[in-house]
Amino acid sequence: MLIFILKRFGQMLLIMLVVSALLFLLLEINVESVAIKVLGQYSTQEQRELWLEENGYYDPLYERYGRWLWGFVTGDLGESVRFKKPINDFMWDRLWNTAVLAFWAMAFIVPLALVLGILSGMKEGSYLDRTISVTSITTTSIPEFASAPLLAAIFVFGLGWLPGTSSMIGGFDWKQLVLPVAVLVIYDFGYVARMTRASMAEVMTTHYIRTAVLKGLPYRSVILKHALRNALIAPFTVIMLQIPWLLSGVIVVEFFFAYKGFGALLLEASLNQDILLIEAASMVAVFVVVATQTLSDIGYTYLNPRIRFT
Repeated sequence: MLIFILKRFGQMLLIMLVVSALLFLLLEINVESVAIKVLGQYSTQEQRELWLEENGYYDPLYERYGRWLWGFVTGDLGESVRFKKPINDFMWDRLWNTAVLAFWAMAFIVPLALVLGILSGMKEGSYLDRTISVTSITTTSIPEFASAPLLAAIFVFGLGWLPGTSSMIGGFDWKQLVLPVAVLVIYDFGYVARMTRASMAEVMTTHYIRTAVLKGLPYRSVILKHALRNALIAPFTVIMLQIPWLLSGVIVVEFFFAYKGFGALLLEASLNQDILLIEAASMVAVFVVVATQTLSDIGYTYLNPRIRFT
């Protein structure tokens, strides 16, 4: 088991290394373009050449990549062109804000989706199954940019119960999290519920479940001790995939509600062509994706020890 875990973490580091090289080549192979994005299109050729020389951009590409990678490993992410200050001064706060949003979203998505998916899969083809399936498909079909203004129209402008923005200017306010979390839950829980339902329905038709039922074991015991463990393998993967999505894929929600999170930071960096900020944020996002998939693979072995990966 330890060898398996070490192998997975080794693969994780290798993937991170390959992705970092591709990202660096994509954004920094054209040094003239880098100078224009940093200094602005109205800078002179002399100013660009001086800046490139001062920052070591005339050094060999492998040396520049080594310095950049070492800076990322040691926490020196450089200075943002957009914010005019070191990236470390603000990026981790943005990442924490999104982590708070993601935590509360997952706190509702996971139990709601698992309960509905299990109930639906246990009684495949029943009225309950069809109701849950239709509800799940309907909510998943409504994108965030549609549900966000709809909820705002109802609870902000119509009823006046909740604030329309989530900027947290006056400090943490749980009311400002309600609408962003609600939008994420409405969009995502149906997808996880459908995957859980499909997995549960498949497990319920297996021979060992039928045998347990025919032997007269209590139905509750059959579900909890025999069916759930195998049925949760596929949903576990899907749930782990939601973490990267909640980190960098909630740009619409964060932008609509003026929430100062990591997704909105990625958007700002892209719109302003802030190369160092794009590189730092992208590497953090890639790390989260690879790390969650590694944890997902390791988690498989605990759900079903017979599963091993080569």
